[in-house]
Amino acid sequence: MVSTRVAILTVSDTASTDATADKSGPTIRDIVSGHACVVQSSTIVPDDKDKIAEVVKGWCASGKVDWIITTGGTGFGVRDVTPEAVGPLIERPAPGLVHLMLATSLKHTAMAALSRPVAGTIGNTLITTLPGSVRAVKENLDALFQSGVVFHAIELVQGDSGKRVHTELQAAGLSSAPSHSSHQHTHHHLGHHHDHGNHAGHYAPNPRSEAALSHDPSAPVSARHRKSPFPQISLENALAIIKDKVERLPTETLPVGYKLGGYILAEDVYAPQDVPSTATTSVDGYALRSTDPPGIYNVLTSQTHPLNDPVPTGSIYRINTGGPLPKGTDTVIMVEDTQLVSTFKDGTGIEDEEKEVKTLVQVPPSDNVRAPGSDVRTGDLVMRTGDRVTRGGGEVGTLTFVGRKEVKVFKKPVVAMLSTGNEIVDLHNAGSSQTSGHDGWGGIYDTNRPSLRAVLESLGYEVLDLGIVPDDISAHLTAINRGLANADLLLTTGGTSMGPTDLLKPLIERYLNGTIHFGRVSVKPGKPTTFASVPVSEGGRTIHKPVFALPGNPASALVTFYVFVVPALRQMGGWPEKMCHLPKVVVQVQNPLPLDPRVEFHRVVIQSNISIGDAPAAPQILLKAYSTGGQRSSRAASLCEANGLVVLPPLIPSDGQPHNEKRKTRLEVGEFAEAILIGEIVTA
Repeated sequence: MVSTRVAILTVSDTASTDATADKSGPTIRDIVSGHACVVQSSTIVPDDKDKIAEVVKGWCASGKVDWIITTGGTGFGVRDVTPEAVGPLIERPAPGLVHLMLATSLKHTAMAALSRPVAGTIGNTLITTLPGSVRAVKENLDALFQSGVVFHAIELVQGDSGKRVHTELQAAGLSSAPSHSSHQHTHHHLGHHHDHGNHAGHYAPNPRSEAALSHDPSAPVSARHRKSPFPQISLENALAIIKDKVERLPTETLPVGYKLGGYILAEDVYAPQDVPSTATTSVDGYALRSTDPPGIYNVLTSQTHPLNDPVPTGSIYRINTGGPLPKGTDTVIMVEDTQLVSTFKDGTGIEDEEKEVKTLVQVPPSDNVRAPGSDVRTGDLVMRTGDRVTRGGGEVGTLTFVGRKEVKVFKKPVVAMLSTGNEIVDLHNAGSSQTSGHDGWGGIYDTNRPSLRAVLESLGYEVLDLGIVPDDISAHLTAINRGLANADLLLTTGGTSMGPTDLLKPLIERYLNGTIHFGRVSVKPGKPTTFASVPVSEGGRTIHKPVFALPGNPASALVTFYVFVVPALRQMGGWPEKMCHLPKVVVQVQNPLPLDPRVEFHRVVIQSNISIGDAPAAPQILLKAYSTGGQRSSRAASLCEANGLVVLPPLIPSDGQPHNEKRKTRLEVGEFAEAILIGEIVTA
């Protein structure tokens, strides 16, 4: 089932003439987007009954809106006419929802008694009218989302039995009926409970067509999984799944310039004209006829002689590299093959301008001349679809060289990123941890966001930093939805393992209608690495955006980024299949490297060493890999100066080893292995 489709109508004379005055409409958008809802439409109208009714009827008739939320015009003011505009349209009133909203607001202020909300159904669409203040909007929506009330209502309006919601509420220890014995309020900081009763909170899960493997985040800690329900798949299978599920982004046309570096061409590029378009010189010198013998000649320049006029006998034409040859000339003599004879003061007052020059040799035809089309001819294929515009400048130079002002490329993905955990502290905001100050615990610095952002931006990707998200369902959903709405790929760290506050997997499955393609991989570091996709409505169609939930340990996060995320980003950006993965080289290990039952990525420094053998003319380049030391997944320093990841094969189990062979438990010094390059090779 798709997310609930919402339309927002702001009713305000002021905001209808100045949209910046609308504060409640954007507040509604932010809140519902964090509750697995999709805002299909929003608009502002003045306090006019006919205009209000016209918009509401149009949305209901479209069949594309499940829930209409209005804000403003529900008070006792002379211009407050929203109830009068909406009331006659309602086919089945919902006084219970009205009572719920009023009762909630009255807990905060007696002035809520002056609000006149209406609610009900128009066809298969639910409509609720909220006050115009931001505070009241928050209070009313909080009440409607409490225990899934509004989702239950929408399901019933659309013909469902509502059995699913009853079942989910009962599974979470809730009742769909009001309870007088329970406090109807829950804090969602799952790592720090307050005893307000066992309630699911303000977010209702999205219905799913298949069973979710993740734990129910609203259930007590004691109900969490003791063994991961996600199968541990091989590295090869994980990479194959990513390749199968990630979709290439559409194309765009960009101007040719320095910002084009890192893009992949989405069109073949043909030369629109000959280059050069006319005969030009490849040296500094003088254009003349190949029949002119050595001797003394008058010097002409672009200031004294038009290009299209033949050069008269007894004269030569001074020319600079790349300049066109004047009419009547067919060769160029270099400056080095001439001598200055005399000078004069020209008409602009310049002293010692060349007047006569002596040529010392006779130059053959076309000497030092680039013929028209000698570099590129009209129609020549100069670059192909799939070619990468590197930051070395060659491709930008080529496109400029043939006169292309713009070119079609595949879009680069925008990456939204966040870190999760109450224990995480921003380096530049040390008091940001949710647990700082608890028994002297000051939290730990968030290493992942700065390091991953540094890598992403060095690779040329735009990053949306969503910050540190506490272990709270509402905070998670708000950040995730913002990332999915504004980026092409969501990258998270932490919250993927077996902790009671590891929320990413259950939120993706149960609240965002997403699919977890894999939740564990047989690699070290990075076993909890998770890859998922979440449906997002954009431009009238549904796009499944990739989500990579990486482990929280710093080394694990960076290693799995290089192994899993980089290929996905490149595939999205149109890179050819053979180039999506980072390049690999063969290295000679310089330290004993122990093997693990999982494929392991050992962080190393790769150095090039040139050894001259018996044939000095054919030196052999040997790449040597030096371990960076301790490889614990929490040790970020293991990646300091690292430029490679040695791919260690898995340890063969004892029962799988042939009897006549000794079990190999490590790579020895001097043995060769494959390594992934994550940086420039250094010279020893």
